[in-house]
Amino acid sequence: MGLDKILEILGFTVGLLYLWWEYHADWKLWYASMVMPAISMWIYFSKGIYADFAINIYYLVIAVYGYIVWTRGHKANSADKRIAENDENADIADNSKHLPISNIPGRMLAACVGIFLLLWVGLYLILNYLTDSTVPIPDAFTTALSIVGMWMLARKYLQQWIVWILVDAVCACLYWYKGIPLYCILYAIYTVIAFFGYRKWHRLMHAQ
Repeated sequence: MGLDKILEILGFTVGLLYLWWEYHADWKLWYASMVMPAISMWIYFSKGIYADFAINIYYLVIAVYGYIVWTRGHKANSADKRIAENDENADIADNSKHLPISNIPGRMLAACVGIFLLLWVGLYLILNYLTDSTVPIPDAFTTALSIVGMWMLARKYLQQWIVWILVDAVCACLYWYKGIPLYCILYAIYTVIAFFGYRKWHRLMHAQ
């Protein structure tokens, strides 16, 4: 078994763990967010998916930022320290002392859309004219949207799940085309779970 395949399997495993923690709004997801980029950078570069390679540098930085914001962004009160009686209440109690889930403000959403469009165009031009990329449009799309999505996740905005539905669906197709089957399966799973993740976070937000 080659190194690429070993790293692909390891990245797949860490990715599933990350998804579980993100679904439950668990701050430990940022641990996985620090490990996955190191694995993915090698895989993406070897497959010529250069924008996704570059974005993992950003992922490392935003993972540290997200960890700090989630764990220090909100203080617990005595009522939030109650013992939970079921799984969802356990999630609420475990995360109550951290940054709460919220809706993204309208002006912030508009700014995010504008930044995404600028990044998409800019990355496409770079990939199309300065690299040998064969997938500049979808590669630039997923990279630009992921940059915005990771920041929204770091701020714990509910709507970050909508971003990941789009990103994951396109990534699943892209990785299949580029011959990375395990990552294709992983992102197909991400796409499905993102729908449930949105509903889960919506319930947690209103129960905080």
